[in-house]
Amino acid sequence: MTNTPTADPVSPGGRAARPAGPASGPVDPSRWLRTYHPRGSAAARLVCFPHAGGAANAFVALSAALPEDVELLAVQYPGRQDRRGEPCALDLSELAAGVAGALTASPDDRPLFLLGHSMGALVAFETARLLEGHGGPARLFVSAARPPAQDWQEPDLALVGDGELIAGLRRLGGIPEPLLADPEIAAEILRLLRADHRALLRHRCARGTAVAAPVTVLLASADPKNSPAQMADWGGHTTRGHEVVSLSGGHFALLERPAESAVPLTERIRGDLARAEASGAPGPEPLADLVRELMMEGLAGRAPRLTTDLTALEAAAGRVMAPEAFAYVSGTAGSGATGRAGRAAFEALRLVPRMLRGTRRADTSVTLFGQRLPVPVLLAPLAAQQVAHPEGESATVRAAAATGVPMVLSTFASRTLEEVAEAAGGHPRWFQLYLPSDRAVGASLVRRAEASGYGAIVVTVDATHLGFRPAELDSGYSPFLRGTGIANFTSDPVFRAGLPADADATQAVLRWAQISTDPTLTWEDLAWLRGLTRLPLLVKGILHPDDARLALEHGADGVVVSTHGGRQLDGSVSALESLPAVRAAVGSDVPVLMDSGIRTGSDVLKAVALGADAVLYGRPYVYGLGLDGGRGVEHVLRCLLTDLALALALTGCASLADVGPHVLANGDLR
Repeated sequence: MTNTPTADPVSPGGRAARPAGPASGPVDPSRWLRTYHPRGSAAARLVCFPHAGGAANAFVALSAALPEDVELLAVQYPGRQDRRGEPCALDLSELAAGVAGALTASPDDRPLFLLGHSMGALVAFETARLLEGHGGPARLFVSAARPPAQDWQEPDLALVGDGELIAGLRRLGGIPEPLLADPEIAAEILRLLRADHRALLRHRCARGTAVAAPVTVLLASADPKNSPAQMADWGGHTTRGHEVVSLSGGHFALLERPAESAVPLTERIRGDLARAEASGAPGPEPLADLVRELMMEGLAGRAPRLTTDLTALEAAAGRVMAPEAFAYVSGTAGSGATGRAGRAAFEALRLVPRMLRGTRRADTSVTLFGQRLPVPVLLAPLAAQQVAHPEGESATVRAAAATGVPMVLSTFASRTLEEVAEAAGGHPRWFQLYLPSDRAVGASLVRRAEASGYGAIVVTVDATHLGFRPAELDSGYSPFLRGTGIANFTSDPVFRAGLPADADATQAVLRWAQISTDPTLTWEDLAWLRGLTRLPLLVKGILHPDDARLALEHGADGVVVSTHGGRQLDGSVSALESLPAVRAAVGSDVPVLMDSGIRTGSDVLKAVALGADAVLYGRPYVYGLGLDGGRGVEHVLRCLLTDLALALALTGCASLADVGPHVLANGDLR
């Protein structure tokens, strides 16, 4: 048996946490992690958290059942293994802090997977949150456990008699009968069980708290305590999708049937490792990687397929895209004044270079709703992308995954949200919602997004009336009326239930046109939507600080400052001009994103300097899609992110945390 070294634990809030057990003296590494079958050549580590009152040796059989390329480390809650009667943790976060400290102190850099059974799933979840600042686990497995924000409806075991508790344990299984029959051992089991349940009753995870790792729920078919319906809420606690895998047996199937349990664990661990290897595990590139790559190509006589001037993509796309499709993508409202104002606002700002700051690699990562993202950029929701390329959103999301940029999928996509989720794999994605006038259809779309692993809902509120867009009107072209961009509706069971049994494509389009948006929306509708989902909820289309406050009052978790790319109100104030006032209105803790007018990495830096946590990047990537499919999208994003990293370094910023109004020559506009 080997042990992993530990460090002083850190609580989720960043303060030092009191270790579970005695508070004085150094932390003993052997009190946290045990390895029963050391496999030094294994490709991955699986850290397992026992159930309430459980000990690390509950996982001995599972450890033996795993293949040689997976090493199991069992978490040992202090006082459990040797039954020394030590004090138990007062809070589950104390246990998570101890495990996280042990793991972060380890020099082992093999990919990490976490597995929690029953109450241990909550400790594993909190540990995953703590580890995200250190790369985080590759996947979280949970067994026989309801989602963290649910009320587990556990009784206060201090009020339950010993005999009743013993009978309940026998009914659940998992504890050998000779142990329950021994009065001394049974008494110790009940002591630990009651202590853990006190901590469980104290634990309340906020709705929408999420980890960046995908979640696999192992649910036993005959579990008397947990049902498939309860497992759906796990989707609200991960930004990278969740699934439910069935095991045969009862509540302790994970432990009692180790050969069966090892199969789905191994399959997913190996699958995640293979995907990471195939994708190169995208992360922030060294500052000059793309520049160096293109220069070397130039030495070989090869020019890039697309221009690296992100402001020139529109003209290039206009030469190759169908005229009506280009008019749809590039068009703006009225005279185009809002679109021009958006660009002018960025061009009016000047960055101030700073010298000799020793910045070799800039940290572009940002945390949104508990998830650490490698860059402060998400792909904006642009509808009907099939007008630019036959693969549409499927090609886009694969390119986004390859560059580490999350995608916000439009309600009016030309691929279903399930198809896009499949193409994205485990990559983070959000879902943008136009709330239909038929609320049942809207609720169905939200449920599908939750089930498909979308990590947030972005409700667009600035397009309840369609803007006056001459380019589209002059061409008489709408992709939607031709059946492109309504896939999420025609695939929706509630939408289809409102059609005649023999409805054709024309009838589906007509029904979509009748219900797809709702001009009567009010703030009360936002409150209704808030009650519908546990996912983080953002309101997109905010320009006035009072609207930002109202959004928060009615349940929003964040806002997106946006002019809809200049496609709605001609002569509107620009998003960048509105950003500082919106940030001041909501305070520093509320996520504020911004879109409209962003073209370059320097633009992203300027938006962050004025208060944006991140930006939504729109038309340029669709121009890349029209020019060269998925490769074009990837090229555009690599150019943008390289430009951003260089802009950070050249302004003397080692990370986004260093960015503020001081990087601008003319201050913060407030």
